[in-house]
Amino acid sequence: MRHAPTSRRATRTVQAVLALALVGSTVALVAGAQRSTSSVSAATQVRHFAINVDDAGVALHGHDPVSYFTDSKPQLGNAAFTATHEGATYRFASASHRDVFVAAPARYLPQYGGYCAMGVTGGAKYDIDPSAWRIEDGKLFLNKNPSVQKSWLKDIPGNITKADSKWPKILGDTPKGR
Repeated sequence: MRHAPTSRRATRTVQAVLALALVGSTVALVAGAQRSTSSVSAATQVRHFAINVDDAGVALHGHDPVSYFTDSKPQLGNAAFTATHEGATYRFASASHRDVFVAAPARYLPQYGGYCAMGVTGGAKYDIDPSAWRIEDGKLFLNKNPSVQKSWLKDIPGNITKADSKWPKILGDTPKGR
């Protein structure tokens, strides 16, 4: 049985369609997961929407996530002490803070990808003010500003319940103001 020859153009078209399908599947998987370590550039973009980072990929406006827990206040990190976790770069006030984070990053990561916790209760992602924070049940929650923080503090358990239910639905959404 003899098959008709396949043109190079048709072969390239099929290859392009398969490549697009593969990228689309990867992006869909990453968008559906809370955190992913995929290295596909489209997936990286989705992941960066899941984590609040600046244009350079730095999280928490450069503040040290460990300092909230150990020093009971936010401290600006030093670019000499960094660690990358799930595509975001975190800065630390010291090498020891960096090492503590690397050993157990989940313990120090802010909730909701570092977006405003009160904003997440309303189904949206907003940037944060690193000085508007609270540790509740061993978890770091950040808010847009001190005024929004006051609203958050009025019903922390209720707000956490609302935000926890909304976060998976808005994980891959573009943040407000970007």
